Amino acid sequence: MRAMIVEQYGDNGEFVQADVPKPEVTANHILVRIAASSVNPVDTKIRANGASLPFAPKLPAILGMDFAGTVEAVGEGVTEFSVGDAVYGCAGGLGDLQGTLAEFINADVRLVAKKPANLSMREAAALPLVSITAYEGLTRAGMTAGQKVLVHGGSGGVGHIALQLAKAWGAEVYASAGSQEKLDLIRELGASPINYKTESVSDYVDAHTDGKGFDVVFDSVGSENIAPSLEAATLNGQIATTVSTVEVDLSQAHLKGLSLHVVFMLIPMIHNVGREAHAIILEEVAKLAESGKLKPVLDENRYSLAEVGKAHSRLLSGEGMGKVVIDNE
Repeated sequence: MRAMIVEQYGDNGEFVQADVPKPEVTANHILVRIAASSVNPVDTKIRANGASLPFAPKLPAILGMDFAGTVEAVGEGVTEFSVGDAVYGCAGGLGDLQGTLAEFINADVRLVAKKPANLSMREAAALPLVSITAYEGLTRAGMTAGQKVLVHGGSGGVGHIALQLAKAWGAEVYASAGSQEKLDLIRELGASPINYKTESVSDYVDAHTDGKGFDVVFDSVGSENIAPSLEAATLNGQIATTVSTVEVDLSQAHLKGLSLHVVFMLIPMIHNVGREAHAIILEEVAKLAESGKLKPVLDENRYSLAEVGKAHSRLLSGEGMGKVVIDNE
């Protein structure tokens, strides 16, 4: 089968087209012909820093995690899928799991669900990693209907899904961004926009919560943005972050009795623990999509499998809005 591989990590880690063996279906797996895949920041980090990451695939590597496609064969023990089913998932690109920048993938059924019927393959391929991350963050934070939820990075890959989930679950949702185009998208998706470049944390906390703070803060930016998240939370509030690789003063967390939840959705894939939860989440996400309560935003540019390098560059540029998707077929 045709695949795009990297032969080295780092600045010289260019994608090269290769003809590699087509995977054979194994027990509790399905062989999927991949129609589309999407690019996530973790994909670019592995490509750049794979030599120092313990979960990076061995070289030469096929990267890529998200996909949507059609089942071509089912392995022994598989009862929930049949040949011809349209499916989506996040099932490769780590350790010994072959990535999705290829024509086929032998995917663990615990990491896959049937594709939302109302979404295209491209739209479905944009959802798995970001929707699982958003879902885990909000549920760990114990979000309930009627709460005030702040999503930092509300126009980003994870953020734009998190705000839609929070709204679907009955929250009063606010989301931050730094450009008018992104603020407009947040409003279009049903949340109240906050311009973090022109409004201080105290400004928007006063304006939207009467100075009390938000019940839940979903921080899809993380790192240095954790401090403003602590500031924005209410007493005994909940914070979920997707990036916590930073030293931060937790004094505010102590004085306000805050709970901090770190979301790293790759753990089941890396350690082969609790993978069933991902399929369950993807099934719930599909129901929300089919009910019209959740829809991914796609970048305006289209890329073929051979143009994956350009797709990575597009994501890294920060110029786009929405998920960058690759047409594998």
